[in-house]
Amino acid sequence: MYIIVTRTFPPELGGMQSLMWGLSREMSKNYMIKVFADYHENHKNFDEQASFSIERVGGIKFLRKIRKAQLINEFIKENKVEGIIADHWKSLELIKTDKKKYCLIHGKEINHPLGSSLNKRVTKVLNNVEKVIANSEYTKNLAINNGVEQDKVIVINPGADPVQELNKKSLEKVESLLKVKTPRLITVSRFDKRKNHEKVIMAIRNLKPIYPNIIYVCVGYGDEEEKLKKLSKELMVQDQVLFLNNINQDLKNALVSKSNIFIMPSIIYKKSVEGFGIAFVEAAQYGVPSIGGKDGGASDAIIHERTGLICDGNNLDEIYSSIKKLLENKNYIEFGKHAKEDCAKFLWSNIIEKYKRIL
Repeated sequence: MYIIVTRTFPPELGGMQSLMWGLSREMSKNYMIKVFADYHENHKNFDEQASFSIERVGGIKFLRKIRKAQLINEFIKENKVEGIIADHWKSLELIKTDKKKYCLIHGKEINHPLGSSLNKRVTKVLNNVEKVIANSEYTKNLAINNGVEQDKVIVINPGADPVQELNKKSLEKVESLLKVKTPRLITVSRFDKRKNHEKVIMAIRNLKPIYPNIIYVCVGYGDEEEKLKKLSKELMVQDQVLFLNNINQDLKNALVSKSNIFIMPSIIYKKSVEGFGIAFVEAAQYGVPSIGGKDGGASDAIIHERTGLICDGNNLDEIYSSIKKLLENKNYIEFGKHAKEDCAKFLWSNIIEKYKRIL
């Protein structure tokens, strides 16, 4: 039996939640598992439908961490446990056991100045696990540069589920929303500085004279939304930038599938960094190529000059040139074909085999 301990789990929404759900689901097909997850007010119905045991732990953050560790320590004493897989180094910090431990790392949470108290806590945990599982080569190098032993760190990219069959009603809704607008660019993500919507909107302004019907669809929510809407008006591209939130998954998928380019030229903002970018893989399954930023792990998900382009997200000219390159002669069609061909390696059915080899 394996324990999976996580601070992020459905029915809460988000990339980390999807990752930990996918890992738990695939692990349960091969092993007995027990998940210890944070309490969520709507968890009951969700947990009842799972094919494995989920124990929820509530309370304020610090006490929740202590309580979860106590429950896990007690569970290990009473059950035959092979190992523990954690979503975050903090999830392992208070667990006292000689069982094999594995910790996933994602980027931001391990990026602290060398020698700082947080850096010492991170390395103390990670240098005492069996394997540190990085979501990309970028995150692996970040961990090593921050003091994690090199031979402990391996890369296993996050898994993706096969995309859902597109709903006819949703496809029709996309056409009614976008009408004759083309070419079509899309970003599906939180509105925060790191995702770099701002520079894409600036590039749209420069592309507008060449492509007067261009549309940039921004799907998501977050602190930067109002600032981005204001910027669109200031640059007089409010008719070229469409903001959508609170839409269902079917419509989201349909919007991606009907786009020509998925774009997210992420940057490092403070300590926040794009560790991988599963959204690039999801777009690729629909035959949509991507433009990603060189800062972070996008280059694990995008093969430069084949399935998309990697650019410097801090450089507006590079973002503009990358978009222009994919749009010229409809190059996005060829790039999209390659993206669709190459994305199978990221499906959970293949990713879980990498986990099985290290357990």
